[in-house]
Amino acid sequence: MKLMEEAVEFENASMSNMSTSDRVAASREAKRLILALNEIFKETKDPEIMDAMKRLTEKKKKIEKRLKGRPDSM
Repeated sequence: MKLMEEAVEFENASMSNMSTSDRVAASREAKRLILALNEIFKETKDPEIMDAMKRLTEKKKKIEKRLKGRPDSM
């Protein structure tokens, strides 16, 4: 299953020293993978796919948190 291999490769990729545009691209890639895995999960109900989607979602949240930055404190 090529999609699962892509998801594992994305999970294991290092996210340090990324520029803002790299983070945006990584966030979009994570979203694409999650949505594609979700379509497969709807048909198969495979718990492995659900676990992969959860891990990708966590990584995506971390990337987006870094993109948004800290709120300004006054």
